[in-house]
Amino acid sequence: MAYKKVESYDEDITAGLLKNYRDNIALLGEDPEREGLLKTPERIAKAMQFITQGYGQDAKAILDSARFHEDVNKMIIVKDIELYSMCEHHMLPFYGKAHVAYIPNGFITGLSKIARVVDVFARRLQVQERLTHQILDAIKDSLQPQGVAVVIEASHLCMMMRGVQKQNSVTTTSAFFGQFEHQETRNEFLKLISTKLH
Repeated sequence: MAYKKVESYDEDITAGLLKNYRDNIALLGEDPEREGLLKTPERIAKAMQFITQGYGQDAKAILDSARFHEDVNKMIIVKDIELYSMCEHHMLPFYGKAHVAYIPNGFITGLSKIARVVDVFARRLQVQERLTHQILDAIKDSLQPQGVAVVIEASHLCMMMRGVQKQNSVTTTSAFFGQFEHQETRNEFLKLISTKLH
């Protein structure tokens, strides 16, 4: 069977972005007609649409699509969720891991939906601080749980490639709601996400 790409792109958006990226390449002093750069504007245009596809996705709808009644009231954690996002200040990537937990209050959701919610908000122009709270709010609003916790650890290329150029720096952000605002519950969550299984 032949390989088939399933990605789709808006032709008008692609055309507009393509022209702008072609102009940018020329403004930087390069020749957009050079063989190695001929298709670069189109590639960037499609890459940017992919990277920012979260604008066209609804986190609540994703969670609600797999929302089930379940008599469970213990902590559910999905940790080490890979995320890739784009810093809105410099349009450079940041990447890392999200750790998400919630304590159900009559409803649970499919585990993969938690990871998809992370992607919905990560695939936008972002700051890590806002991203952390958007994930928490989506889970809180959809599932109405007893508590939600989100911790994100990420490396930012805007700090690594330019500016202070600190290649080993990691930024950690957190947001807690409900039961996770209590020290004992929060500590249990933080201990569990730092534990490595062998």
